Amino acid sequence: MKLFLFFHFFGFGILVYFLVPQKSKAQSITNGSLIYNDFCYRCHGVNGVGRDNLIPPLKSSDYLLKNISLSIAGLKYGLKGEIIVNGKVYNGYMAYQGLDNEEIADVMNYILNQWGNNYEGFIDASQVEKIPKSIFEK
Repeated sequence: MKLFLFFHFFGFGILVYFLVPQKSKAQSITNGSLIYNDFCYRCHGVNGVGRDNLIPPLKSSDYLLKNISLSIAGLKYGLKGEIIVNGKVYNGYMAYQGLDNEEIADVMNYILNQWGNNYEGFIDASQVEKIPKSIFEK
């Protein structure tokens, strides 16, 4: 009987997972815009252009588009030290903002698809969850 109940609830859980609609990319981008306006725009600007030599741009950022996993890790753990964006060296600090995996995925989808950035993929919370802090050591 216990085995029957286990498989019954396990099967039900799988069924619910596949029947519950997953968030669309458009919804993720919409949610990400709200998060960006709460956490990111003060430094990176309303138009994602950054600030002079202090804050790197997100608009047309080669670093962002070529280093998606590192960009996710920066949001997930904070970022400290030197990075090169569009040929320019930035050596600053971005504090960990306390966002959960879903919020990080949403803001990534937003910034990857704004200001002329065009990312065909879709970042989801499970992808964010898999990014280890050790990625910075490579």
